[in-house]
Amino acid sequence: MLNEIILHGRLTDTPELKTTNSGKSVCSFTLAVERDFSTDGDKITDFINIVAWNKTAEFVSRYFTKGKQMIVKGSLQTRKYQTQNGENRTAIEVVADKVYFAGDNAKAPAVQQNVSQFEEIPEYGDLPF
Repeated sequence: MLNEIILHGRLTDTPELKTTNSGKSVCSFTLAVERDFSTDGDKITDFINIVAWNKTAEFVSRYFTKGKQMIVKGSLQTRKYQTQNGENRTAIEVVADKVYFAGDNAKAPAVQQNVSQFEEIPEYGDLPF
């Protein structure tokens, strides 16, 4: 079975890093993701709850702030809990495995292409496939 989700959106607030009682880093945040289609010309935006753990949580809290774009790869999970009033609730969230820079804040290293590194491939006649 497959449970994988990839989202591209903007942070609705600056993520805050927390530490559990057992010493694990955790960071919860919300990603605003626009749908590919619109109704009546208006874009529809979904607000997706995401949780990141350990090194991924530390990375998110260090490099991302409100309004920045990011790509999140992870899995969709549900969990049940009870409020202080005794009401049963279900939380649906994405658990982030990988987080990437996107948009204007993409910090990918600059790549210089040296044309002399490429060589011409001779044209072949009939290929066997």
